[in-house]
Formats: sequence, structure tokens, C-alpha cells
Amino acid sequence: MPLRIVYFGTPEFAVPALRALIGSAHSVVAVVSQPDRPRGRGQKHQPTSTKVVAEAAGIPVLQPTRLKAETFLDALRAVSPDLGVVAAYGRIIPDVVLRLPRLGMINIHASLLPKYRGAAPVHRAVIDGDAETGVTIMRVVTELDAGTMFSAGRRPIGPDETTPEVERALAELGTVLALDVIDRLAGGTAVDVPQEHAGATYARKIEREEGAIEWTLPAAQIHNLVRGLQPWPLVTARLDGTRCSIHRTRLSDDLSADVAGTITTASGSVLAVAAGDGRILHILEVQPEGKRVMTARDFMAGRRIEPGALIARDTSRDLAGDPATTDATGTERERVKGARRGAGGPADK
Repeated sequence: MPLRIVYFGTPEFAVPALRALIGSAHSVVAVVSQPDRPRGRGQKHQPTSTKVVAEAAGIPVLQPTRLKAETFLDALRAVSPDLGVVAAYGRIIPDVVLRLPRLGMINIHASLLPKYRGAAPVHRAVIDGDAETGVTIMRVVTELDAGTMFSAGRRPIGPDETTPEVERALAELGTVLALDVIDRLAGGTAVDVPQEHAGATYARKIEREEGAIEWTLPAAQIHNLVRGLQPWPLVTARLDGTRCSIHRTRLSDDLSADVAGTITTASGSVLAVAAGDGRILHILEVQPEGKRVMTARDFMAGRRIEPGALIARDTSRDLAGDPATTDATGTERERVKGARRGAGGPADK
């Protein structure tokens, strides 16, 4: 029997599952998204990714500022949902909402639970250098990401993949898993199992200050931070006196006896730096303050960057908040910083 579904989701991560549900035998009776927010250099209010998709399909969109507001609860009751599906909504979903759908609510969580419960599972998996991650379809309960699990799927993390790249892949994987679970819920054949709570770990939210790294860290750790702290807040540093965000790096097998942070090569397309463990890290793409993202070759053109110079730690927090350095979805900072239980998705919720 087709289900009447209310879909909670906000950024691009939530779009694939929403599109798939719209094209399925089930009926998406409402989409709940965070309110539109100002984005980009002009700081103009723009619709969220899920709102654009929902409106194009003629689906009502609810954007409450308070999830316990009676007007919002009445609107949910009016559509008589059988099931709630959550994917990167971005806010705590209170119990009064969780109880409204007849079959409860399920969450597309971007980790292999019970590992990386909480706000930023994909970011933390990349930062930690994990070789594998995945998606878990779980029941939303009061305790943080502790609900029973219906399904899970695994996916490798490439050594140079960034958080947005991994998230895009997990969004597609989560879509396949979620639709299968929804079909089984509709048919009364879904089976859920408890998590191993003793093995739970937590993916704390991403903070802006994490981008101001120390070059005394091992090269692999710096590389993982560059990959993981995308699209916000980004790793930042001072290169040739210019404050920059670093978008791409590559590990080298070469070693150096130079002090950590020393530029060992600055020629052609190669901008290489010694890390704290003596290993060399190649900087491939940077974004000078107020400029576009560019290759190391383009950055060095017209600059006198010499081997032996030091890359300085960026102690300023301004660049991380520059609209030019945020993700095109425009919801990443809110999603990563404010994520909590019940919102689902890569930053879980």
C-alpha cells in the first residue's frame, strides 16, 4: 500500500531521496525545510534545495521557525502522514512531531551506526582518515541517533576525496536504501535491529576555528583536514603574506629536514611544504582572500615565493566566514554548526 510521506530535508544532500520518492508509488504530501536564508555576496534570500524541487512538483512546503508551533503541527495533521522521512533537515525534531506520522519517522544517517552519531559524520570520517563510511537507515527516537536500524550500506572513501564528494555519493546510496526500507514498511515486512550502544562514537559539530591548523601536524593529518573541512570552514593559512583557504592538497612520499611549514619547492605547478613529520605536502588549489579558487601555478604567477619561506598559521577567523568560501547550497554552515538529533543526513540532521 502506498504511503503518505512528509519529507524533512533542507540542503542538496536531501534532494536525491526526495526526487526518488516523488517518482515512486508513494505520495510526498509535504516537504518540511528550514527557512530560506541569505546567501552569497549579495546576501539575498534564496530557496533551499528541497524547496525548489518540491515547488516544481507542486508539493506544499512548510518552513516553520518553531517546530512546536500549533500552526505547523496543524498543517502536519492536515496531511495525515503515514511516515516521516528525514535527510539533513538541520534542526532538532521534537517528540510531538515524531509521534504524528502513523509509522513514525526514519532517518537517512550518513555513517555506519553506532559510529559517528551526531552532527558531522562525513566530515569526521574524512578528517579521521577513514577508508570506509556508509549510510544507515534508522528510526528517529529521542536519544541522539540511537534508534533501531533497518538497513545499512558501505562505501569506500578515496584518499583524496573531500567531504562534499563523499556526501554526494552517500546521498545516492542513502536514496536506494531508504526507498527499499519505505517499501518494506508499506508492506509490513520491515525488520529493525538495535544498535550496539557500547560501540557508539560521536561526530561533534564542525567549528570555524578548526581551519586554522598548525603546520607541525603530520602531513597526512593536514591533508585529511583539508579534505574534511569542506565546504566550510576550510583550512586557512598565510602564503606570501596573503590570507588563503586551501582547497586541494596531495601527499608526497618525499621527506624534508626543514622546519614544519617551510616551503620546499615553489616552481611551475609545484608548491610543496614540509609538515611536522618531515613528509612533504603538495598544495594544489588555493583561494586568496576575496579571489577565486586557483591552481598553485596561477597563485605563484607574479609572486616571489621562494623555497625556505614559511607558511604562517592563520589566526584570523574572517576568511572562513567569507561567502565566497561557502558551499553553493548555501546551507552548509547552518547544517554543520546547528545539527542535532532528528535532522538526518551527512551532518546528520
